[in-house]
Order: sequence, then C-alpha cells, then structure tokens
Amino acid sequence: MIRTDPSVLRRMQDDAILQIVEETDTEIARLQALQLRCVAEFNRRNRDSQSVVAELSSILSITEQHASAVISAAEVLTTRLPRTLQLMDEGTLDLFRAMKVTDATSWLSDEHAAIVDVILASRLPGKNANQVRKATTHAATKVDPNGAAQRGARRRSERRVVLNHSASGVSRLSIDNAPAEKATAAYLRLDQAARALKTPDEERTLDQLRTDVALDLLLNDDGGGEERAEVFLYMDLATYLGLNNDPVEMAGHGHIPAALARRIAAGPDTALRRIITDPLSGQMLELGGTRYRPTPDMDEFVRVRDRECRQPGCTRPAQNCKIENTRSRSEAGADTTSTKPVTFCPRHRRLKRRADWHYEVSPDDSLTITTPTGRTQRSSVPPFHDPRPDSPPGGPQHR
Repeated sequence: MIRTDPSVLRRMQDDAILQIVEETDTEIARLQALQLRCVAEFNRRNRDSQSVVAELSSILSITEQHASAVISAAEVLTTRLPRTLQLMDEGTLDLFRAMKVTDATSWLSDEHAAIVDVILASRLPGKNANQVRKATTHAATKVDPNGAAQRGARRRSERRVVLNHSASGVSRLSIDNAPAEKATAAYLRLDQAARALKTPDEERTLDQLRTDVALDLLLNDDGGGEERAEVFLYMDLATYLGLNNDPVEMAGHGHIPAALARRIAAGPDTALRRIITDPLSGQMLELGGTRYRPTPDMDEFVRVRDRECRQPGCTRPAQNCKIENTRSRSEAGADTTSTKPVTFCPRHRRLKRRADWHYEVSPDDSLTITTPTGRTQRSSVPPFHDPRPDSPPGGPQHR
C-alpha cells in the first residue's frame, strides 16, 4: 500500500515510520545474503575470474572494481566467515558492514579467520561500519599478532596512486598504503608551505592552498607554474566562443562545466582540431586540421571518435587504449569477414579475445557484446552534438 500511495507515510507517526526503516534494512540485509550466495555459486562454476567480473558488472550496472570486491566478499563469507554471513541472513548485518569484516580478516589463515568469526558473532549486531572495522581489526590482531606485523609490511609494498573522477570537473587523487612516517612528513611539508602562503591578502583557504601546493609540486617539481597534461576535450564552437554554456566532455572523466573547459582550452599548449560531424546524427565524419594525414592519422581518428574504451562502463581514455580490429556486419545484418577498428583498454582487449565473449560492430559503429551466458550489451559511439529532431529512428544513442 505504501509503495502505491506515498501519502500513507504522511499520515503515520514517527515511530511507525522508523519501524519501517528498520524492517526494510533487515530485509535488505537478508536479500544481500541471498545475492552473495548466488554470486559465490556462479563464481565457482566459472574458472575465468575476469569473465565473471565483467558479467556481474554488466547485470548489476556497477564498476568492475566493485564487482570484483563483491565476488571476493561472497567467496569469503560463504567459506571462511559463515557466522558473519548468518548475521546477514538474520538481517542484523548488511553487506557494507560485512565487507569491513572480510577486508580486516583477509590476511588471516583459514584457521585464524574461523576463530575471529566465532569471536565476532555476538559483537557485531548493532555496531556501525567503523565500529565493526575496529572490532574486527582488534580481534584479528589478538588472534595472530605476528601476522599483523607482517601484514603491515605487505601493505606498504602495495602502495599505489589512485585517481577517481567525480562530477563537476573535479577528481580525487590519493596515495594508498603509503608508509605512515612518509605520509605524515609529506603532509607537514604541504601544510608548512600552505601556511607560508596564507598572507592577509590570500583568499584561498588552507585546504585549498595545501591542495594547490601538492598539485604544483607533482606537476612541476618546484611548486609553481601551470599544470601540463594531455586531455581530450569535446567542445563545440559556440561553447568555445562563450555563446552558450553547454557541458563539455572530457575523455576518461565525463562532462565538465563550460567555463572550466574554456579555461583549459585557453592554455598556452592547447592544440585545437576541427571535427566534421554529420548534422543529423552528430557522428564524426572527418578529423581536420593542419596535421591531417589520411593513413597515419587513422588511429587518431578512431581514438577521437571513441573517446574512451568501448567496453560499457570503462572510462579509460582512448589515448591510453589500443585499437583492435573487431568483427563487423553488413547493413542488411548478414555475417561478413570484414572488421572495423575499435578502442579497447588492455584488460578488455584480453576479454574480447576470449572464445566465449562475442563482439560485433554495426554499420553505425555501435558495438554489441554477447557474454558467455547469452546476455547482450550495447556500446554506441556518443554523438558530438545532439542529433537533429529529424534524425532517423534507431540512430546512435549516448552510452
């Protein structure tokens, strides 16, 4: 009744509403437990982990990194941590908190993980994610103190730099698993430099200054000057001239505000290229400019057209991808032996070459992918501008 008539909620008392919130949370946890059991079973039936990750990513519309984490959690909970999974079955622990347990026990042996699982069975209900993580870490360290020390050394060896794009033209750049002493020293250097710049006339906050100093040091070594990087921006002439403020696409990132795109385009090292498009569909017809050379520039044409890896959900910029000849079919749909060039990142090039994954390019350059279980995905080349209203039905659509 509530689903079909939201006005029912407006007539309910606060305690009744909160009871529904609590009951739905319990049911969500139970359904997540069932989903994990299914994921674990499907994973065990298929030997190729990359294929399983790609298929799960497709049906759940999540990133492959997230899909991999879900598969890992499903395996651990159904084998090493059955009592923790039982808490999910009972509706007292959801997937987010359960994954805190799987992460904090990943370094333990099966025997030690089983002990921690027993210890935590009565300690986790009612705790939030941070409390679950702390309780699990404490129990794991108590059970295997030597292993905890070894894990610290191993985590340092897994240090890496991670880039995550967000909306509105901003991103998150982080250094994961850095040695604590070096990370602390690096932060102190940034803080000292930022505070030295924080004069009475400086409008930037300390957080903004620390960020700007960090980026300047990374890009220039001396903490000054403008950033230097290669990015692909897709901006129409009217937006470039400031006649409108339509969002601009940055390959590998997504859409950014027009003002930010114009600032990037005004950089001293910016190179502008003319792209001729079909006025009806918005698809690219020709890459122009003084550097135009028909044969050598064919790879560049494909990369500019595709923007990113063509595997649905992958945001690897096309300039960091390889071009792979992909089976195509005729206008009438008949199978042929012809191929068309398509951009794929290294991971998805390997997936494409598997015998049980099928890739086919249509005459409009859209890509149809058939997974081992028979599900299909479609990746279309995004138009460079909105198609005209009289564009033929079934024309290219945004990915």
